[in-house]
Parts: sequence; structure tokens; C-alpha cells
Amino acid sequence: MPETETFRIPTRRDHVPAARHRICKALADWGITGDIADAVALSANELVTNAVTHCRTSRAGVEVTLTLHEPALVLEVSDPDRDLLPRPHDSGPDEECGRGLALVAGLAEEWGHRQEPDAKCVWARFTVVERLEGAHVPAGL
Repeated sequence: MPETETFRIPTRRDHVPAARHRICKALADWGITGDIADAVALSANELVTNAVTHCRTSRAGVEVTLTLHEPALVLEVSDPDRDLLPRPHDSGPDEECGRGLALVAGLAEEWGHRQEPDAKCVWARFTVVERLEGAHVPAGL
């Protein structure tokens, strides 16, 4: 059965660290650590930051869902601005912004977006190879 963590935050940048913390806690509770946990946390930070920065409406806030259905781990970030779809951007070397989706694309196995009736959702999928409780323990230990 899949494990899921879903929560909402206001569409304000000062709530991004709380979202990242909540994602990290869920991953740790599920026994997901190391590089995969770092990749998911960084991707969550980027997607939530994009949602709160670019969303043109404050109603309903941003919804974050993390679903583990091994081996897949899916991160979804939804906001109520359904018509403003994400577009990857080639940032110049002197630009301070615009690399978030490229970063997510490099960290996740795949990513994409979908329009829903009252929101848009940007998602990233990762593969979990091994969890702490499922780690191989050599015989005799």
C-alpha cells in the first residue's frame, strides 16, 4: 500500500523552508536517506519556490504531496494558477534565476505537469532503490 504525505502552505516564500522540512521528515520516517532524499528535498524546494513565486492568486495555497509506492517516489506540487504552466528556461551565466526546472530534470527520473480543473500540478518521479528497513543485513549480524 502506498505511503502518502500531503499538506498545504500559503503562497508565500517564507513558507518554503517549512515545506522542505516536512518533506525531509516524511522521507526520514519512511527510511529514505542519502542521495535520493537529498534529490527529493532539493526538487521539492525548487518546485515549491516556483509555485509560491509565480502563482498569480493566493486562494487555496500550494498543495504538496509525496507518495511512495515502491520503487516509485512521486513529488507533486499544485497551485491554483492552472493557466500559468511551467516552462524550462535557459539561463545565462549571470542570471540569478531560471534554473529550477533544469535542476529538477537533472535530479528526477522524469518530471512533468498537468492541468486540473482548479489547479496545475508539477510533478517529479524518483526511484527508491533501498530503504533503511529494507536494507540487506548480512547473515550472522
